[in-house]
Amino acid sequence: MKFKSRKDIFFRVFIYGFCVFFIGIIFVRIFFEGKYEFIWTDILLLLVTGLLLWLFFGTEYEITQSELKYKSGPFHGKIELEQIREIIKGKTMWSGMKPATAKNGLIIKYGKYDEIYISPITNDTFVRKILELNNDIKITVN
Repeated sequence: MKFKSRKDIFFRVFIYGFCVFFIGIIFVRIFFEGKYEFIWTDILLLLVTGLLLWLFFGTEYEITQSELKYKSGPFHGKIELEQIREIIKGKTMWSGMKPATAKNGLIIKYGKYDEIYISPITNDTFVRKILELNNDIKITVN
């Protein structure tokens, strides 16, 4: 089952704000400086804008019979369901691996000390589906 990532207002303003700012810089250079020459900073600004949009639109999660797969732009990975020890609902993790686009998501603890932060559209549906496949996971509500 696939789950899209929830996008909160802070993340939307951040992504759209930077994209408009970067494209605005290029636009000003093209139309208001007279003679335009393509330079490396324009390429860098376009690449950063593309990465931000890829992160925004390309963040999703998939639960299979044995794995939790996550993708966030160029970052992706998988976690074996039997390695998941605990899921903390409604808390935001501010450091570490965060393929997420919203606050108040899920912190998934797996392995011995590993954890990842995700933000599916509905935390409850995601947790219910993962518990169907592995009911040994401890659920903590924050």
